Amino acid sequence: MAALAPGDSGGSGEAASAALDELSRNFTYWAPGIGNGSLSGEWYRRNQIHLFGVVLAILGNLVISISLNIQKYSHLQLAHQEHPRPFFRSVLWWGGVVLMVVGETGNFAAYGFAPITLIAPLGCMSVTGSAIISVIFLKENLRGSDLLGMTLALAGTYLLVNFAPNITQAISARTIQYYFVGWQFLIYMILEILTFCTLLYFHKRKGMKHIVILLTLVALLASLTVISVKAVSGMITFSVTDKTQLTYPIFYIMFIIMIASCVFQVKFLNQATKLYNTTTVMPVNHIFFTTSAIMAGIIFYQEFLGAAFLTVFIYLFGETNVG
Repeated sequence: MAALAPGDSGGSGEAASAALDELSRNFTYWAPGIGNGSLSGEWYRRNQIHLFGVVLAILGNLVISISLNIQKYSHLQLAHQEHPRPFFRSVLWWGGVVLMVVGETGNFAAYGFAPITLIAPLGCMSVTGSAIISVIFLKENLRGSDLLGMTLALAGTYLLVNFAPNITQAISARTIQYYFVGWQFLIYMILEILTFCTLLYFHKRKGMKHIVILLTLVALLASLTVISVKAVSGMITFSVTDKTQLTYPIFYIMFIIMIASCVFQVKFLNQATKLYNTTTVMPVNHIFFTTSAIMAGIIFYQEFLGAAFLTVFIYLFGETNVG
């Protein structure tokens, strides 16, 4: 971590200095040493929290893949009815929504135990699981290109997970406030809002429902979701030792962003699954979501700060394979 910025006599300088001091204490990279070999007792001790997050993310993504196929099946059933009802009146569709909430809850918890750049690539599990389920139960076709894509995605995910920054970062309200007003995030948010408004204009005003437009809207919202989910989850965890965490306004701001972005994500993703096959939606959504989430982790939480060039290069190479 960089040295602390010099404080000034004002309250803002003292607050910034305190936030930087907290970051320097809570943001640490794993350093190799004796007994840190793969699967050794020391390795497990250092990584068991991250492993728990990985398991939660895998289970959550598998449940999400089931939920999306249930929603797709609901749309197919309604489409074959003589007088189709709105999809939101279908009990089956709501069952899929409930499962999606359960799966996203698993992902929510996972972000509290591991970096975004480690958890986000595990969305590959929902792609693979969804493809298998859709072929078996929805009788959708699985092309050779789909198999190749899943293989490359799994290989890329392996590289992403292995070369993700292995960090321990305690997320407190003061840390989130410091990141929230950082110039990197402000520039990122301006660009994201402009892109989102442009795509929304073409989607709503011009009636364009191309899968790329729909899933790009999902991905832009997803970047806000992963940032806010990790912030909320981290502050709740931090509140175990510091009860004042939930009194900071930033906690409620992040909570509102999390709920709103999740709701609109479901809306656009549901439109995509209604118009396109699940075997098409899931891989594209995984690519867009993973890229968006990784960018959010790098820009907002600075998860590659201090990482070696080779680590970053191989991680980005893995991201290329996933894409």
